[in-house]
Amino acid sequence: MTDTLISEVFQANMELVTRGLVLFTWGNVSGIDRATGRVVIKPSGVPYETMTERDMVTVDLDGNVIGGHLRPSSDTPTHLALYKAFPAIGGIVHTHSTHATAWAQAGLDIPCTGTTHADYFSRDIPCTRDMTEGEIRGEYEKETGHVIAEYFSAHAIDPVHVPGVLVKNHGPFAWGATPAEAVYHAVVLEEVARIAFITRTINPRATMNEALVKKHFLRKHGPGAYYGQSTC
Repeated sequence: MTDTLISEVFQANMELVTRGLVLFTWGNVSGIDRATGRVVIKPSGVPYETMTERDMVTVDLDGNVIGGHLRPSSDTPTHLALYKAFPAIGGIVHTHSTHATAWAQAGLDIPCTGTTHADYFSRDIPCTRDMTEGEIRGEYEKETGHVIAEYFSAHAIDPVHVPGVLVKNHGPFAWGATPAEAVYHAVVLEEVARIAFITRTINPRATMNEALVKKHFLRKHGPGAYYGQSTC
């Protein structure tokens, strides 16, 4: 499984470039093999232009490097904290994509004001609280993951129904069942952040009927989902 996961994580990282979500080295994708507890992640500070599949780094859930010849992403502790907190996810993406990062820097949730948003996120995309000085001075990246998990727990949010978050003053994290799905959600998150910015510029009081939010989310993700084609 690990060789396959390494390939999946590499391809997912390169998809960030294809989709225009990263500049320079500003992003990373990871994936987890739940059976073994092994996590594959992008190496730290390696340009996408020169990065190869063999540069991917494998770590255990304690962050010990068990495969690869480079140091893992500096955001690895955040990814590991999220894998521990959200057992249903299999891939995580972090970027500094422009519009999502702007909402994070503003310290605001991305409001759900349209069906494009509601098709993928069952509510506003949350922005986390300020981190404390102790969290920042301590194990900062690990605490970043804990702050995300804390928000979802405190607000009873299902991370499968809201596959992304804004870390205040930092940027977006997105996740999914696989690294590829996590990238897909990261692309959607950036696009709905852009649309929300335009919407609120036109009408700062724009809102959406909660019944319509639920309708659009559940027609794709609910037990009676009917969007798309049957796989039977």
